[in-house]
Amino acid sequence: MTSARPAAPSADPGGAYIHNIGYRHYDGPRLGRAYARRSLFSQSLRGAYGLGRSAKSKVLPMLLFATMCLPAAIMVAVAVVTKAGALPVGYSRYAVYLQAVIGLYLAAQAPQSVSRDLRFKSIPLYFSRPIERVDYVASKFAAMAAALFILTGAPLLILYVGALLAKLDFLDQTKGLGQGLITVVLLSLLFAGIGLVVSAATPRRGFGVAAVIAVLTIPYAAVSAVQGITFVQGNESAVGWLGLFSPITLIDGVQSTFLGGSSSFPNGLAPTTGAGFVYLLVTLAVIVGSYALLMRRYRKAGL
Repeated sequence: MTSARPAAPSADPGGAYIHNIGYRHYDGPRLGRAYARRSLFSQSLRGAYGLGRSAKSKVLPMLLFATMCLPAAIMVAVAVVTKAGALPVGYSRYAVYLQAVIGLYLAAQAPQSVSRDLRFKSIPLYFSRPIERVDYVASKFAAMAAALFILTGAPLLILYVGALLAKLDFLDQTKGLGQGLITVVLLSLLFAGIGLVVSAATPRRGFGVAAVIAVLTIPYAAVSAVQGITFVQGNESAVGWLGLFSPITLIDGVQSTFLGGSSSFPNGLAPTTGAGFVYLLVTLAVIVGSYALLMRRYRKAGL
């Protein structure tokens, strides 16, 4: 709103003043929902790395980003110096190896993305026109997935450039990079959905951090233990199916079946092709289900 030149105040004997400040309607451009979605996405993505916030807020995400990239840089240096014929770790396998770093990043940033809006009751401000519930959920989901993709995709680019510097086969490395990028896209969408659903359940950021860590680590530890016991007992066919019950083993099953990676299951047992399709369907179902749960969570503006 802009104001015209205010009129002179009128006074009464009691000392009260009436000011005519001359408000008039806004006549400028109206940017609409698309601009609001882009702004919310950009703000959320920047916030996931502490940009536009205090210096202390940048420390953890940047440290975790460096931790993700450092092993890739070391592998590249070793491959170039030793003139190795292959990279120590495949592109689609890299994120699975560093799942702990990804989990810490998600636990730190997913609650930051949504918990403060719940805690400070700012949701009604977002849901005022022109933005709607679907815009808020889609922007937050996309921003968290994009932040995870940057975290997991950057090391793959380092590996790729290093492999080319080491004069490894161009076609093999390009194919491997493509497979790795598909892996981290699926991982980013899956982890973003799970992290935001868990974080949106509470306005307390500390509770959200602990809950995200628990949801990622407890199922993985349980699945790994049961897989090991099952393998020792000789029931190898069941090992592949047990990976359906943990987020990271879901991704591991998909990448080892379809994307040329090796499996972290006991004795390197990868799911069969049929089981691999089930892994992929479950992964996509969890992503879609997470989005639906977020829409349900934000069905009311006055949270």
